[in-house]
Amino acid sequence: MNKRNTQQRRHSIITILNEQGEVSVDELSLRFETSEVTIRKDLAALEKTGLLLRRYGGAVAIPDEVTQQFSAKIAPNKLSIAKTAAQLIKDHNRIIIDSGTTTSGLIEQLNDKRGLVVMTNALHLANAIHELENEPTLLMTGGTWDPHSESFQGQVAEQVLRSYNFDQLFIGADGIDLERGTTTFNELTGLSKVMAEVSREVIVMVDSDKIGKRIPNLELPWAKVSVLVTDDRIDESALKQISNQGVRVLLAPYAHE
Repeated sequence: MNKRNTQQRRHSIITILNEQGEVSVDELSLRFETSEVTIRKDLAALEKTGLLLRRYGGAVAIPDEVTQQFSAKIAPNKLSIAKTAAQLIKDHNRIIIDSGTTTSGLIEQLNDKRGLVVMTNALHLANAIHELENEPTLLMTGGTWDPHSESFQGQVAEQVLRSYNFDQLFIGADGIDLERGTTTFNELTGLSKVMAEVSREVIVMVDSDKIGKRIPNLELPWAKVSVLVTDDRIDESALKQISNQGVRVLLAPYAHE
């Protein structure tokens, strides 16, 4: 069976799973008129990308508390920043999208791109990417689930990332230290650093009200950041300081709530 048919079948499996909550290998084998071996391969592939959980004899849907984050409405200003950042993505790019509310806005901007390879460490983003009509190749870091950041972290995730090279990383931040770089409340910064190491270009996406915030944990120093995408309310002196660090700054039109 060709790749297209495989993708269609797997997409249908997720649709059925979301409707029923669980499915069996027997049921799917009969429905799609294919072998149980093929169905088990489908379920293994879908579990690897974070779209379901396998159980003996079948699979169950990802719990709502894990996936509901993406269903929340993305704030207009974050969406404006995401639209501006998405202009940097070219067809056939290999990109990483880190977990976060601002980076989530990128997903719906990807539908007009062709041949993308997209890696993420967040289940809700993986589910949203899987639903895109242009069907980008989806990669998942795996690793240890961190409830604070709603994402996978840890050494396993880092090892998976180091197996690839990417054109771009899109990542958010809790704060921007004008002298040091991006900062975060989360003490787990190892994966972010590896994401930056394996990416040719690092694009940071933040609201302007986060610029100048001093938060203890440095995530990425300015030397690792290629582009900062923020809204046009940024203070002129802050804009100059960031530009002087060798970082290109793109300004999105500020969008009110």
